[in-house]
This record gives sequence, structure tokens and C-alpha cells, in this order.
Amino acid sequence: MDPGVDTVNARAVTARDASPAGAAPPPRPPREPPTRGTTVTHHLTPETLFGTVVVGPDGDRIGKVDEVYLDNATGRPEWVSVKTGLFGSHVSLVPLAEASVSGDTVTVPFDKSLVKEAPHHDPGVELSATDEADLYRYYGTAGTTTTTAGTTTTTTAGTTGTTGTGTGTDLRAGTTGGDVRAAGHDTSGPDTDDAMTRSREELRVGTEVREAGRARLRKYVTSEAVSRTVTVSRDELVVTREPITDANRAAALSGGDLTEEEHEIVLTEERAVAAKETVPVERVRLGTRTVAGTETVSAELREEHIEFDADAGVRVEDRDRA
Repeated sequence: MDPGVDTVNARAVTARDASPAGAAPPPRPPREPPTRGTTVTHHLTPETLFGTVVVGPDGDRIGKVDEVYLDNATGRPEWVSVKTGLFGSHVSLVPLAEASVSGDTVTVPFDKSLVKEAPHHDPGVELSATDEADLYRYYGTAGTTTTTAGTTTTTTAGTTGTTGTGTGTDLRAGTTGGDVRAAGHDTSGPDTDDAMTRSREELRVGTEVREAGRARLRKYVTSEAVSRTVTVSRDELVVTREPITDANRAAALSGGDLTEEEHEIVLTEERAVAAKETVPVERVRLGTRTVAGTETVSAELREEHIEFDADAGVRVEDRDRA
């Protein structure tokens, strides 16, 4: 589609256009779901649509709202651009005329395959009357076009857009001109910058000193029965009888003739005795020494990966600036 050859029926508004340059998008104000049968564009503003999820009639997720297209005459939301495909690489326009809203979910009467195959429209480029008519025909929504005094008026599903001619204004990031295109931005949450940061966890190892245990010396007394063998001696009585000889006759006749006598001898003996004394045996002290060893530590590390895909026919240049 060429938005520069026809009148402009709807202009694109992004989350950045709804707030001052550099500021975060304003918080979505509270809203009540529209009553059944009421056109949703009468109840919504761009701020309430940014970030909502578009689902089909069976509840299957189609994608997240990226841009809101306003009717140039009424200023009401008329179309939303929805990012589909892996990583939101495909953008399709979906009409809001027959949509209903519940919380942060916008339900449309179209399934995901129909939305994904809708006629392509460049993101951020204003929607011409011809482009809008082609889209309404694709979605099967009836519309009539009348011309009065050089002004084109398109009436479809309760919305009216009246515009003059012009080249269109790209409202992305506050720039003007049909050829200015913004870099990619976050489609899974609040807008951040124009690139993804890939991170990973790395394992850092080291040592710490902690108490491994305690040791102590304790002295106590035990008793043990000990036996030792000791050699002892004793006197033993020996009686010796000698006959009288010339040699001992004189000694034998030295006493009286017949007398009474008594001789006594003292006998001795040794006996074993025991005495105890305390003697030092050894000295014991406690100390420490450092020994080196190895231990294995394990951890599960996470790493982010970034991959991309693109529709068929889209040229992709992968630049590695590392």
C-alpha cells in the first residue's frame, strides 16, 4: 500500500506519542468494559489500549497492541496494529469497530491466521482512505464511501473519518516524515531502548574460613593391678654333728663334766615390699597445622540467548560488532 497517493483517513499513535519526549508512557486509567453491542471506540483512548492483548473469538492470543490509529475526524481509536509471529516480527492492522474489551484484553471477531495474513501496512505510516477500504474489504466489514465538495467521507461500522489531502506525519518518537522509521522496541512490556541486552551467569569461586570443630585435652586417673617377681633370701637352720677328734678334744673338755646348756641363734629372712612414687612419663600439648586439599563446587548457571526470525522476502543483515 502507498499512503502517499490518497487522502489520509487515520493517523498512527504510539505509546511514546502519548507522553512527553523521553518520559515513560502514562499509566492506563481505569475503565469499565463497554456494554454488549456498543462500539468500543466510543469508550477507549490510546492510553487505555497500549499494551493490551488482542485475542480472537475463541480466546486464542493474537498479539499485543503496538500502535493505535485514530480517526482524523473524531480522534477516536479506529485501528490497532498488533505484533504477531515469533518475537513480534509481523505487524497487522485490526479494526476496532466490532471489538469488545474486558480488563486488559481486546476481543475481535477474527482468528489469528486471518489477522496475520491481512494486507501489509508499514508501522507508523498514516492510513489512507484506499488502504482503509482495502482492509475493511479483507476483514469483510461493509463500508460506503461518498464524495462531497472534494472531501472524502468513509463510513464503516459506525466510525466516520473525514480528512483532507497530505503526505502524512509519522508520530513515532516525535519525528515528521513518511520515511523515518523507529528502531525495534520492547513488545513484551514497557518500552525500553532499541536493543536487547543478553546476559549470563558466571561462577565465582573462593574460600571462606568457618569453624570445622573443636578438640581438647583431658587428663584423668585410672588404676591398674601390677605384679612383679622379686628374689628374696632367708636363713635356714643347719645342725652339724662332729665326732671328737684330737683336733677338737681340748674344746670339748673346756666345760664342766656334766652341765645343762642352751644355745640360741637368730634366723633372718627377706620379704618383698612395694613402694610407689610418681615419675613424669611424657608431655602432651594441642596445636594445629594447615594441610591443602581440593573440593568440587557445582552450580547451575543460566544464560540468555537471542535469536531472530523474519518473514519470507525480508533481507536480514547480521552485524557482529564484537
